[in-house]
Amino acid sequence: MTAFAYIGAALAEIAGCFAFWAWLKLDKPIWWLVPGMASLALFAWLLTLVDADHAGRAYAAYGGVYIVAALLWLWAIEGARPDRWDLIGAAVCLGGAAIILFGPRGATA
Repeated sequence: MTAFAYIGAALAEIAGCFAFWAWLKLDKPIWWLVPGMASLALFAWLLTLVDADHAGRAYAAYGGVYIVAALLWLWAIEGARPDRWDLIGAAVCLGGAAIILFGPRGATA
């Protein structure tokens, strides 16, 4: 369930932010903000579905998923293929997200 919540949240956040980007940078009409705001509300709700004791930890782990989703958006929607540095950075971020999400809690450092 966590993976689906994170993936859905990432798509909703990127779509919502892109609506604002399109309005401000691509001269799209202001009504683009309506689905953009709805998408951002969906993003926030989806993050509440993550089973975590602390919101900050859920958000931190989500960051890695968001980065990968943003690079997929770059490629699929904007037509710019991620380069090797994008892919290496995304892998590092996903590794960090996995450590945050699945690391043992209560163990001594």
